[in-house]
Amino acid sequence: MPSPLILTTLLLIASNVFMTFAWYGHLKNFAQSPWYVAALVSWGIALFEYLLQVPANRIGYTALDLGQLKILQEVVTLTVFVPFAIYYMNQPFKLDYLYAALCLLGAVYFIFRT
Repeated sequence: MPSPLILTTLLLIASNVFMTFAWYGHLKNFAQSPWYVAALVSWGIALFEYLLQVPANRIGYTALDLGQLKILQEVVTLTVFVPFAIYYMNQPFKLDYLYAALCLLGAVYFIFRT
């Protein structure tokens, strides 16, 4: 069995893939549909996100404190979002993504230092 940190990270990555599609995929796939159709589809996708996210947080909380768990989530979110934005949504790469990642590295340092 992998360590709680590894298992949590893997579950959060999978969860964030669903979350990102639920939050932003409708902008591409349901752009011509009424907003409530997109909302219902997004809600259905979000169910799978929660089925992964809740166990991830419960497992993670056995090895991390709440702040560490939150910062891990933010790092995973950016790591999943940037490729999604570039490859799926056909957005150009922005240096802002790099700057955001550098800020998150600072957050990781401060929240995980002992």
